[in-house]
Amino acid sequence: MDYSKVAKKDVVEHVIAELAKRNIDAIYVPDRVAAKEKVLSLIPSGAEVFTMSSITLKETGIADAINNSSDYVSVRNKLNAMNRETQSREMQVLGAAPQVAVGSVHAVTEDGDIYIASNTGSQLPAYAYGADRVIWVVGTQKIVLDGKAALDRLDTYILPKESVRLSEQYHAQLTSNVSKLLIVHKEFTPGRVTVVFVGEQLGF
Repeated sequence: MDYSKVAKKDVVEHVIAELAKRNIDAIYVPDRVAAKEKVLSLIPSGAEVFTMSSITLKETGIADAINNSSDYVSVRNKLNAMNRETQSREMQVLGAAPQVAVGSVHAVTEDGDIYIASNTGSQLPAYAYGADRVIWVVGTQKIVLDGKAALDRLDTYILPKESVRLSEQYHAQLTSNVSKLLIVHKEFTPGRVTVVFVGEQLGF
């Protein structure tokens, strides 16, 4: 299975319709430039925003646009200025319930289930419940047929690439893990979650 191939437009439209049935807003944009513009338009000026660790946010320029702007209150900048040894509890609370959480996901099934894998689980509280608003930017290569394909995508495609990325970043032989897995089947609060599908390959 080629998990790097972007989905056809009619498949994306079908997934958007399925997500709507689950109280999840979704839109399609053609490329990373349009994705950045759309995401920034969804975030009110002055909002407290947590950009999760994400290759997609880096590739689109969204992370820099938020964290390097005075238009928003960057949770990541706050966390980077804190001491993990002495302020661990405060950092957990700050990261768990931002006003807006922006990130990506690892797979979306054609019937609308969303899969987010994590080694530490740090981004999952905000996604699942804590954030008032969640925005996911998703390259359409992440759309898969079903849950079996979503798990296969994680195990055979994403994990090897993430292990290489970690090893290069930290200059050591490291192996990533799916320690925790969040599957979003439906959103309780309409309008809380927005998926911005992008018609090009972004992230893993």
